[in-house]
This record gives sequence, structure tokens and C-alpha cells, in this order.
Amino acid sequence: MKKLILASVSAIALFGVAACSDSTDNTTTQSTPPAADQGTTPPAAAPEPAPMEPAPADPAPPAQ
Repeated sequence: MKKLILASVSAIALFGVAACSDSTDNTTTQSTPPAADQGTTPPAAAPEPAPMEPAPADPAPPAQ
């Protein structure tokens, strides 16, 4: 009976260590691009702002 209890405790400890160990699994997942036929369109590009022009200068008052 003692051997069964010892074996059970050992198995539980082994599973606990295996679950908490530092894994060296370096695999990564890569997402797939969305399908082109989903009915969505990319957002429209914002229009470019017009170039700013300096305000016209007021002519100088005539000299007297």
C-alpha cells in the first residue's frame, strides 16, 4: 500500500514539474492575410492639402 501511495505522489510531482518547467518551444504562429473577396474596401486616402500662398500685401498709401 505504501508503494502505491509513493508512486502516486511521485507521479503527481512529476506532472507538476513538467507543467511548470521552462519550455524551450520557440515556435511562432503567422496570421494569414484576409481573403480579397470579403466585400471590404480599403479606406480612401486623404486629399493632399493645397499649398498655402502668402496673403496679398496691401499697397502702401500714397505719399503726400
